[in-house]
Amino acid sequence: MEECIIDTEIGPYTEFSCQYPTISLFYTKYEQNFNPMKTLTIMQDNPSLPIAGVVAYCAFCIFGKMYMKSRDPWQWRKILAVWNLSLCIFSWMGAMRTAPQLVYNLSTMSVRDNLCTDPRITIGYGSCGLWIQLFVLSKFPELLDTFFIVIHKKNLIFLHWYHHITVLLYCWHSYVTYSPAGIFFAVMNYGVHAIMYGYYFLMAIKMKPAWLNAMCITAAQISQMVVGVALTIAAFYYYYTEGPIKCKIQKQNNIAALLMYGSYLFLFAQFFVTRYFKKVMAGRKKEV
Repeated sequence: MEECIIDTEIGPYTEFSCQYPTISLFYTKYEQNFNPMKTLTIMQDNPSLPIAGVVAYCAFCIFGKMYMKSRDPWQWRKILAVWNLSLCIFSWMGAMRTAPQLVYNLSTMSVRDNLCTDPRITIGYGSCGLWIQLFVLSKFPELLDTFFIVIHKKNLIFLHWYHHITVLLYCWHSYVTYSPAGIFFAVMNYGVHAIMYGYYFLMAIKMKPAWLNAMCITAAQISQMVVGVALTIAAFYYYYTEGPIKCKIQKQNNIAALLMYGSYLFLFAQFFVTRYFKKVMAGRKKEV
């Protein structure tokens, strides 16, 4: 048990999987004793990195589309399938590592404590700390989703590139400023991405079952945004009210979260209505 207690700069962190011998068998020692500080310090010392990534990404969106305008679409379906399968597996692994920690925290701490306690002593180290860090860093390679859209000359909608840019910037800022609610967002995002990229993989290999459709994916994304808005509002409530501990959220970060999730909710809902309901209504009018 003692080998899974990590001394942090603000107090001890106990890896929860060590408390359950059966569960511990499925975790590596590297995960259980993971210390994020080396990489985290590099991230804190280099705030320009996500900005540079976003600038390069925007440049690709503009010039990539210009380059492909007079050219035939590339035929990278197999590579796309491998890419989507890789992200699907990664997301499932991330969900299976972060969700148990969230359930454990919710069963041993109040909702207020979960949304207000410094994450360095609740989720920031050990197995969960590793997969939270990987979650944040994964927002860079996920930008390659747009690469496949551009080379295949698919429609690059505003929601797509706006989502990639804002998620990358927000996740980076949340991580380097120790946002307590980060695990909620990571678990939701891992879970939705596990399903979404699995769907894209099956589409790429043309083996998608009839019962699985894009409407289900969009509905899951909208549900994620609803919970995200609710969590940020709850965090503000705890921030402005007294409690057993001072709420450790950063006001500016939580404002950004509310604006981001609120805009996502609107855009995904708009996309859902436009893509599905209007098409259904149009089809019914043709039948009449």
